[in-house]
Amino acid sequence: MNRRMLDRYERASDGRIIVDIAASRIEFLYNDFDKNAPFIRRDLNQDLVDYLVAGARELKREPFILQFTLDEAPDDDKQSRIRKSIHAYFLYLAECEQQRVLQMFRRAGVLFCIGLAVLFLSVTVNQALGPERSVVANVFAEGLTVAAWVSLWESLAVFMIEWFPLRRNTALYRLLAEAELTFAATEDTALKTGAEP
Repeated sequence: MNRRMLDRYERASDGRIIVDIAASRIEFLYNDFDKNAPFIRRDLNQDLVDYLVAGARELKREPFILQFTLDEAPDDDKQSRIRKSIHAYFLYLAECEQQRVLQMFRRAGVLFCIGLAVLFLSVTVNQALGPERSVVANVFAEGLTVAAWVSLWESLAVFMIEWFPLRRNTALYRLLAEAELTFAATEDTALKTGAEP
């Protein structure tokens, strides 16, 4: 990874990168769609999700912690709720990606089976027609062969093209679900950096 990119981040005392999330209030971390739902059941704000995913993707394999900097330090109960909601939300996203992987495997498997069946039919038709055949019979036999290979190739392409990004996303979401969270108040970080309160 580019060292200049890493220099944009602060580091904890143990060397882990700090991904800082600044918000004035806890409510800004969540989607406003259902204001009556408890925080643990609310979706996270999509901008927050995008920021966390982009940050984790940028850091690749670098160890990191998520630091939430709020105007007022949240009490233990609120910290626990934020931890649970971050964990639950990214675990949910990982499970959704896992479902997409299973659907992809099913689709690739169906295409592969269809390709094998059509290939078997193509070989059978080619043998039954023999070397002396009409143009129409030849086109039909060759069409079956082409259809078989297209289906087989499609199953392989689906697997090769879709599997790696889905697997990478699943691992990324699990990493975010298990990330360590810390909390700070704005005045604490201002004192650390020497800024005016």
